Amino acid sequence: MSPDHIQNILRKGEGLTVEFKKATTELPKNLFETVCAFLNRNGGTILLGVSDEGKVLGIEENTAEQLCKDLANLSNNPNKINPVFLLQPSVIEIDSKKIIHVFVPASSQVHKMGVKYYDRSVDGDYVVSTHAKISELYTRKSSQYSENTIYQHLYLSDFEDGIVSRVRKIIKIQRPDHPWNELDDNEFFKTAGLYRKDMASGSEGFTMTALLLFGRPEAIASAIPHYKIDALVRVKDIERYDDRINIRSNLVHAYDTLMQFVQKHLPDKFYLEKDQRISLRDIIFREVIVNLLIHREYSNAFPSSLVIYKDRVELKNANKPHLLGQMLLKDFVPFPKNPNIAQIFTQMGRSEELGTGIRKVYKYSKEYSGSDDIEFLEEDVFITKVPLGNIFTIKDNSDKVPDKVPDKVPDKVPDKITDNQTKLLELIRESPAISMSDLATKIGISKRKILDNINKLKQLGIVERIGPAKGGYWNIIK
Repeated sequence: MSPDHIQNILRKGEGLTVEFKKATTELPKNLFETVCAFLNRNGGTILLGVSDEGKVLGIEENTAEQLCKDLANLSNNPNKINPVFLLQPSVIEIDSKKIIHVFVPASSQVHKMGVKYYDRSVDGDYVVSTHAKISELYTRKSSQYSENTIYQHLYLSDFEDGIVSRVRKIIKIQRPDHPWNELDDNEFFKTAGLYRKDMASGSEGFTMTALLLFGRPEAIASAIPHYKIDALVRVKDIERYDDRINIRSNLVHAYDTLMQFVQKHLPDKFYLEKDQRISLRDIIFREVIVNLLIHREYSNAFPSSLVIYKDRVELKNANKPHLLGQMLLKDFVPFPKNPNIAQIFTQMGRSEELGTGIRKVYKYSKEYSGSDDIEFLEEDVFITKVPLGNIFTIKDNSDKVPDKVPDKVPDKVPDKITDNQTKLLELIRESPAISMSDLATKIGISKRKILDNINKLKQLGIVERIGPAKGGYWNIIK
C-alpha cells in the first residue's frame, strides 16, 4: 500500500469501510471488534496510529514491527476471532511517522469475537445480540459466497496426490514464521476455511474452496461440471485460433498452466527497476490471471477465458457484481468474491493484498506495451482488457521458456538438499527464466551463494540450464 493511497484514505476520513485508531506502544483493546465487524460486513481498512479526526499521531518506532507480529498472531487465535482469519498488517511511514495499515477483507463466513458477534454501520461497530439478527448474518453470507458450499462426500482421496503438501511447502518458503506452519493438515484445513461446519444446517465437510484448490479433475467435474478455463491465441487466425488449451485442473495447477501459456506466446522486454531486472510481462499477467481465478463466481456455468489478440489480452469470467461498470483506479474499492480462495493464493505469494494487483497492472502496463488503456469492467461477466500495443515487435529472448514445465518440485529429493536449494527449485518452477539476481533477492543470499547452490543441484542431476545465460531458462530434471 503506497503512502499516496494512505493519504487519500486519511483525507476521506472514517466511514463504513475505514476506521482510525490511536496506538503508541500497544494494540487498541477494541481493535478486534472492528476486525470482526469488517469481516462480517463489507471489509475495510484500519489505520493504527491515527486519531479519529484523521491526524497522524504515529506509533513508537521500536514497537511498530512487533505490533504487526502481535496482530497477525492474534488474528490466528480462535479465542480472539473465530473462525480465525489471518491478517497481514504492514508499517507505512507518513509525515516521518510510522503507522500500521491493516486491510480486512469481507469474509465468506460469519465471525465472532469471544462470544459476541459484531457488524458494521456508518456509525461504527455494534454488537449483534438477537438470534434473528445473527441468523440474518448467516443467511446473507450463505447467499453471497458459493465458495463455502459444503460437500459432505468430498474426501482427502479426491485431492490430487501431494498437492496439499506442495501448497504448504510454498507457504513455508514465502513465510518461514507463518502460524500455519505449526498446524497439522486437519487444523490447517479448518483454519484456512477449507473444512467447516454450517451452524444453520449442521452439515460439515470440505468446501468448494478445498475442491477447487486441491481436487482431482474428475472430482471437480463431478461437483462442478461446467468448470473449465479456455486459453487461446488469436493473433494470425482470429476466426479460430493459433493455439489453444482447455484447463480443467485445480486452481493451483491452472495458475501454473496459464502463466506458462502467457510466457510461451507473449514476449518480454528488458526493464530495470532499482538496478534489478524484472519481468514486466510476468508481473502484469500474474495479477490478471490470479484475478481471473480467485474472483470467479463458480456456481455460474459461464466459462472463464484468456484470449491473446495482436493488440490486447482479454479475460472473461462469471461474476456476481458488487458494483457495476468500469473500475477506475482513483476510486477503486477492493471486494473479494471468494475470500478463502484469495487468502490461500495470498499466503502462497501468488497474489498480494486485495487491490494492490490492479494498481500494479496500471503501473507497469505503460512500460510494457506503451499504453495504460486498461479495462476492468464489472458486469454479470467480468471483463479485463490489457493493451499490448506494439509488443509483438519487441525482440527479446527472455520469452523462450519450455512448453511444459514440471508442475511441482519433487517430493523426494536427496538428503543433501538444503533449505535454500529447496527454495531455489520452487522459484525456478514458478519462473524458469528467473535471473540469478532475482533468485538472490528473493532468497536473501548473495549471487555467489546462488551460483554455488545451482552448481550443487546440477551435480545432483536435479536442474539444468537450457540456452545461454541471457535468454535461456532453467529446467528441473527430476
